[in-house]
Amino acid sequence: MHLAELNLGVLKHDWDDPRVRGFVDGLDLVNRVAKRSRGFVWMMDGEAMDAAQNDPDGPLGGNPRTASTLSVWEDVASLEHFVWNTVHKRFYDRRAEWYDAVESLRFAMWWVPVNHRPDMHEAITRFRHLEEHGDSDIAFGWDYATTQVCKE
Repeated sequence: MHLAELNLGVLKHDWDDPRVRGFVDGLDLVNRVAKRSRGFVWMMDGEAMDAAQNDPDGPLGGNPRTASTLSVWEDVASLEHFVWNTVHKRFYDRRAEWYDAVESLRFAMWWVPVNHRPDMHEAITRFRHLEEHGDSDIAFGWDYATTQVCKE
């Protein structure tokens, strides 16, 4: 099994607003580092992500300030290393500058079969399950991930 993750947020300002420029200007760097990281498997490409984020009838509701990432990693340790021990951490530490509701749920993980590439419908279904029911094998956060072992 591999680990899928959805990171979901809503920017405080429009994408072209100078107040989120630091975030926008860093996206390519952070994504390049992710793709070169040990354990990285796949990330939804920018065009598909833009379409998913901006579709008013889609699972994200079409909010033009949505900023999300959907990716797959070999294991929790690989994703954890990328999040906390690379340039990503510098951007994470500044999230309150750029995102609304930074204390609300913004992140969900779940196990997927090797070679599976989740779409946004699957991802948001997992995210909403975590939001409504808390950690489970269906979707979970960091604490659950680091205490559970994939049994498949």
